[in-house]
Amino acid sequence: MYHIDLSFRKNSEVEPAVKKNEDLVFNNFYESLIVGKINQHKCNKSGCFFCYSEIEQTVPLDYRQIVEIECNGLLNHNFCLIHEELKDLFFPGDFIILKNNEDSLEIAQIKLVGEIVRLKRQSLGMFEEELPMIIRKATTEDLERVRKNLIDEDKAIPIFRCAISKFNLSMKLVKIHFQFDRKKLFFFYTADGRVDFRELAKELASEFKTRIELRQIGVRDEAKKIGGVGSCGREFCCNSFLVSFKRISTQLANDQNLLSNMGKLSGPCNKLKCCLSFEVE
Repeated sequence: MYHIDLSFRKNSEVEPAVKKNEDLVFNNFYESLIVGKINQHKCNKSGCFFCYSEIEQTVPLDYRQIVEIECNGLLNHNFCLIHEELKDLFFPGDFIILKNNEDSLEIAQIKLVGEIVRLKRQSLGMFEEELPMIIRKATTEDLERVRKNLIDEDKAIPIFRCAISKFNLSMKLVKIHFQFDRKKLFFFYTADGRVDFRELAKELASEFKTRIELRQIGVRDEAKKIGGVGSCGREFCCNSFLVSFKRISTQLANDQNLLSNMGKLSGPCNKLKCCLSFEVE
């Protein structure tokens, strides 16, 4: 369950409870009513948010002011804190600047706010962990900086490929990411084994004049970062809503009587499809 658009109910008898012509406030009002029904019937215990959630919830609700965000950086799809006095200033779709645990800045977009975030986090077993903090809303200047970062990321692709050819390294570039404040430049790659990239890192640092971090990722992480459309015709589960990967075995396929069709059970990453894990129930 995500953000719910109930603007079609504007003319109902509940309209005086919210300000006119403020769709986001109106939706948040109805979301609070829906959350009350969820709590009343305890529907979240059977997995309202994710089919693979545990049946019995042992994690308490986290009552901090938390929103769900989507970030192209290291945070990817995550949650972050907001100050109590700023809780009514942010709505889904807003671009915000946040500070992560390393005191570096990133830009992200808010996906979900309100009580539903608490219930979703409870279904995922999250409680009082350390989270990045929202500093402010993004300005026009911030968005212009992001545009420049994206351009520089594209320019870095041929430089990286020339460098790995120079040092004869077997690496496949997946993604390049500039932190919002440009304190660090990340290169995500896949490789068959361990790669000694010390000389490569020195070469890249001298070229880009910033801190360089090379991160080796797996093929499932590669699919999550690149994205795409699966054989079902929908966006990859790992790219659209999965926040973590679970171990997937052929036993899951056996439980669903799918072993006779093993050739169609592998995704574009050549691993067993993630949907096997949350469709088994």
